[in-house]
Amino acid sequence: MSRPPRTVFLERRTYRRRRLADAARLLPVIGALLLLFPLLWVPDPDQPASTGFGGLYIFAVWAGLIVAAAWMSRNLTRSEPDATEKERSE
Repeated sequence: MSRPPRTVFLERRTYRRRRLADAARLLPVIGALLLLFPLLWVPDPDQPASTGFGGLYIFAVWAGLIVAAAWMSRNLTRSEPDATEKERSE
């Protein structure tokens, strides 16, 4: 007497799409925190302040945010058969 397999509440594709949309909503917050991070760097008092590393860091974060947003946008806009297309085929 084994139990029947539990049904999944959401389809796997729908669940992943919703989590990706959640990540896309969180991306600006993560980006803002990463861009504010260099403000916490305390320069060594014995050496002169160098802005080169900070500039490279900000550029890398900026480029990474662009790549992440493009990837999320591409995956969120993929066409999937939705309910209207299923109704038309019936």
